[in-house]
Parts: sequence; C-alpha cells; structure tokens
Amino acid sequence: MTGALHLLVPGRLDQRTGGYLYDARMVAGLRATGWRVDVHELPGRFPDVDPATCQQAETRLARIPDGALCVIDGLAMPGVAGVLWAERMRLRIVHLIHHPLSRETGVDPAIVPAVENLERAAFAMARRIIVTSPFTAATLAAEFGVAPDRIGTVVPGTDPRPAARGSGAATPTLVCVGTLTQRKGHRILLDALATIADLPWRLVCAGSADRDPATGAAVRARIADLGLGERVDLAGEVDAATLEALYDRADLFVLPSFYEGYGMAVAEAIARGLPTVTTTGGALAVSVPEGAAVQVPPGDAGALAAALRPLLADPSAREALAARALVAASTLPTWDFQVAAFAAELAHALEAGR
Repeated sequence: MTGALHLLVPGRLDQRTGGYLYDARMVAGLRATGWRVDVHELPGRFPDVDPATCQQAETRLARIPDGALCVIDGLAMPGVAGVLWAERMRLRIVHLIHHPLSRETGVDPAIVPAVENLERAAFAMARRIIVTSPFTAATLAAEFGVAPDRIGTVVPGTDPRPAARGSGAATPTLVCVGTLTQRKGHRILLDALATIADLPWRLVCAGSADRDPATGAAVRARIADLGLGERVDLAGEVDAATLEALYDRADLFVLPSFYEGYGMAVAEAIARGLPTVTTTGGALAVSVPEGAAVQVPPGDAGALAAALRPLLADPSAREALAARALVAASTLPTWDFQVAAFAAELAHALEAGR
C-alpha cells in the first residue's frame, strides 16, 4: 500500500539523534516505495515550549488539508497538544513515540505529573500510536491506559555492516555514541573508567555537547576533576562517514544510559560485531539480543567498571563477546523490512474509525 502523509517534527529532520535518524529513515523508505511524505519542521523550542512555539505549531497543523494522515513525533507533542481535541475531528492523527517525555531522565519532578497528563490526553486522541519498542508499548498500556490494540510496534532497522576491524593498537579504544544529556549517563561512565585507570584504554564520545549545555559542561568538568583529559576525546556530533569510521576502529562499544526507548546505537554496534557493554535501562532490558552484550544496572559505576575491566584486560574476552554479537547481528531487522512494517501501521490508522 502507498499513500500520503504529513509528518510533524520539532526542528530540522536532519538532526543526528536516534529519534530523528529513525524518522528520516522512515521518510526516505516510504518515499522510495511510492508514498508522498510532507515533512513539517516545527520552529521554536521543544519540548519545553513557550507560547510562540505553540502558536507556530498550531498554525502549521491547521494548514494540513482535511482528512489527511498526520504523524506527530512525540517530541513535538507539547507544541500541538492544545489543539489536538479540535484537529482530531478533521485529521487522521497518529502519534510516533520513541519514549514518553515524562520518562526522560532529568525532567523536573515537579512538572512530571503535568507532562504525563498531557501525554495521556494526547494518546487518547490518536487513531493509532506507533512505538519503537515492545517496552514502550508495554509502558503506554500499563502506565498511560492505552488499549494494546491501538498500539503498533515498529523497532528501528539496522543496516548490515562488515565486522569492525578494531584499532589495531595496544591501547583499546572504547566508543560511546550518544548526545551528552543526563539520560545517557556519561558521568557514570567516567566514574567507572576512573576506577580502572590502571588499565590501558582511551575513550571517544560521539554526540553533541550543545543540546544540553549544562550536562555538556558537567561532563567536561568531570573529565578534568578525574584527571582523564589525556584519555577522553569528546568528538561532538559527527557525520555518518565519521561515525562509521569510529565504529570500525573501535575495540569496545559502551552505552551507560539510564533509559532508552530502544537503543539504536547499541544495535549499530552489535551489527558490526563490536564487544558491547550497556545497561538494562528502559527498553535495553529487552531490546538487546540475548548474549550479544554485557549489561549492568543503570547508574551503577561499580558494576560498569566490573564489566569493563575483564574486556579491557583480555583481548580474548573481547573476541568471545564479539563473536556472540556477530551471531546476534543476523537477527536484527533491516530498514527495508521496518519501513514496510511502518507502512502497515499507517494502513491500520487509515482503517481505524474514531
């Protein structure tokens, strides 16, 4: 099936975070299979919106023709929540939820109930909700009262890749991919690595330090306080070619997140057969193929250090974990397959009556 849809995202679609990369791959895949996709890049500040941002988002939504299929990325929800009640009568609204905003690490606890209520109301006004992991589907059903038959799960795809070649150096290179936000747990990683500074290692962190300036500054300060300036490289946000080279030359991948809606970077590492250490935060507890990575509780620097030490100390331990990752890589769905699954969910939305 092909058709037409309007996708609303906050800011530019070409931003290099997991959620935006997912959206961009779905847009490209749907267009390649004959869908007409109009992307509406909403200006303003998200998700902490102001009145001007809400007004601009509402104006964009109002311009979409009657009866159109409209997919709203969850990050844009605060900007359009105020008019969803009216717009649901003329638009076929679908929410795309990577993870609920109210579950974001670092959100002021005082506003969490208000954000959760906003999300609960918005979910009730959608024809269908597409989520990117079974974990998020279960969260919406159990904690937000969404009927399971209104939820469709379409996990991210993964491009088949050759096995990473590694650094070839005596000092192992760890790579961490993720924007410097509280949720990604970089300071926990630094604390863990500081306790195993007797081992040779270097760390490269790929991800913007500008989206959350306070966390970026805190990470830099922690590096200085721990005396790790010569061993840690904050590479910033990198393009696709640079990221590919980082994966290829890594000896070990690590993601210390407190919470993930899926964990695309972990899947990318496993697809390349990289020895991987991550947490059980959020969807990572269920989305990582069994045996493909070493997993520890989120926020536990001691457990993270204990997982990293044998892998850094023993190349054969890394090789064994890499072999398990390569086996798991064959089970990861491709983007083409997941685009088809996304299109099937859109068909469900078109058929649903409200």
